[in-house]
Amino acid sequence: MKSILIFLVLFVLSLSGFSQKGKVLESLKCQSKLLGYPVEYSIYLPADYETSNRSYPVLYLLHGYSDDETGWVQFGEVAQIADKGIESGDFSSVIIVMPNGKVSWYCNDYKMANPWENMFVKEFIPSIEKTYRIRAKKEFRAISGLSMGGYGSLMLAMRNPDLFSSCVAFSSGTFTDEEIIAMPDNTYKMYFGDIFGSSLAGEKRISDSWKDHSPLHLIYDVPRDKLKSIRFYIDCGDDDFLFEGNTQLHIQMRKLDIPHEYRTRNGGHEWPYWRSGLVEGLKFISQSFHR
Repeated sequence: MKSILIFLVLFVLSLSGFSQKGKVLESLKCQSKLLGYPVEYSIYLPADYETSNRSYPVLYLLHGYSDDETGWVQFGEVAQIADKGIESGDFSSVIIVMPNGKVSWYCNDYKMANPWENMFVKEFIPSIEKTYRIRAKKEFRAISGLSMGGYGSLMLAMRNPDLFSSCVAFSSGTFTDEEIIAMPDNTYKMYFGDIFGSSLAGEKRISDSWKDHSPLHLIYDVPRDKLKSIRFYIDCGDDDFLFEGNTQLHIQMRKLDIPHEYRTRNGGHEWPYWRSGLVEGLKFISQSFHR
């Protein structure tokens, strides 16, 4: 009888172990002297974070335009997806950090009035990696995002190639020069005026600031060996309005012999597409953390 009870206890404990969930902390704050305001962020900590002494790889996961640090948690179901993948062994046990990029496009604006990239590299990443048990090396650091965040992940990885081992961009807000030149004034000013200059029109929009941040220019400007040190994964739906820029990026990377994975699946610019894509994206990122 005693042995049966012990067996039942162990069986229940084993089941509860499999159902352990990670913890999400929302809207925490990281102080920034460069921006002059605190940057809010949410963070996913894997299930064993509080019971282990180990340090973890980290993924910086960026939201889309007009969203915030809660988007990937609320609509992207990142915690559920990560829990399931870690439990099944498909993903590495990873810390996921989701900062609020507001509508910055994750760039240093042309006036340097809101230098978001500088903040992210010089303040945010160091602060996060001191606060949490993170393996603070390139090989254990990844970046990803959707739409504006997909653009941000590509741009930040290319401009800071010594920081990230992999980059996964979903429905990246990567526009060709031709699309920017032809964009209606009100649309351009709304999305890009504060970042690259609101008074610019036509070909003048292809300014040095634009080129310095466009993935389609950075692949030519950043040393090839630096780009090849990052594993790139680009995913954009066949019905997405951003399909042209993503396709051009794939074509140009092929021509330049920059290794990358390119995916086009059925779908548009929408959360169901990104939720399903995150599963394969996390698998790809996890491969970068393995030896």
